[in-house]
Amino acid sequence: MKKDITIYHGSQQIVEVPKYGVGKTYNDYGQGFYCTENIELAKEWACPVKNDGYANKYTMHLEGLRVMHLTQSPLNILSWLAILLANRKFDINSPVGSSSRDFILSRFMPDTADVDVMIGYRADDSYFSFAEDFVNNTISLRDLNLAMKLGTLGEQIVLLSKRSFGQIEFNGYEIADYREYYSKRAERDRNARTAYASRKKTLQQLADDLFVLDIIREDMQYDDPRLQSVISE
Repeated sequence: MKKDITIYHGSQQIVEVPKYGVGKTYNDYGQGFYCTENIELAKEWACPVKNDGYANKYTMHLEGLRVMHLTQSPLNILSWLAILLANRKFDINSPVGSSSRDFILSRFMPDTADVDVMIGYRADDSYFSFAEDFVNNTISLRDLNLAMKLGTLGEQIVLLSKRSFGQIEFNGYEIADYREYYSKRAERDRNARTAYASRKKTLQQLADDLFVLDIIREDMQYDDPRLQSVISE
């Protein structure tokens, strides 16, 4: 990864100096400063309501920081899911749900103690429901993997440590016109839900499909070739 990257933070406010230790603790990756490399996504995230927002622009200096990428080897989408389970409240609505939550947290939770910056999928709206469906044994790992690519939500870059907040530099902002980006935000989510619903109607279980109950019963590890085969698709 480059030593310096340009990132954007979508907000209803101009944020010249991001503050460490501020924000919700129950966001995807816990308390942190949530950004993206995609300015169009930042503008959508800046318009959750019908008010203009701001895509705050920064240079992030990554040298010397520990960056954890949740969907790159040796980690995978189950690592991302474990982080989500540790921070977000899931609707557990199946008998296997509680067991799967505990198993994923104990087996696939990465060590985040010294992580400065975390990169991975954003579990926004419909995308969070995909994760819930997998935990409740409703969809397979293959379907979760594919579902996260629906709607091209992209990845988020999250500053977690005090040190990372000292290596970000404000470079101005662009206004996000709600008349354009409020509807784009809703459309992206709607397209993902539509594509997901369509896929669920036509699901044909493959011989090597893995549901969370299979993963628990087989006591699978990170490097299990059956997991790797599905995740690498």
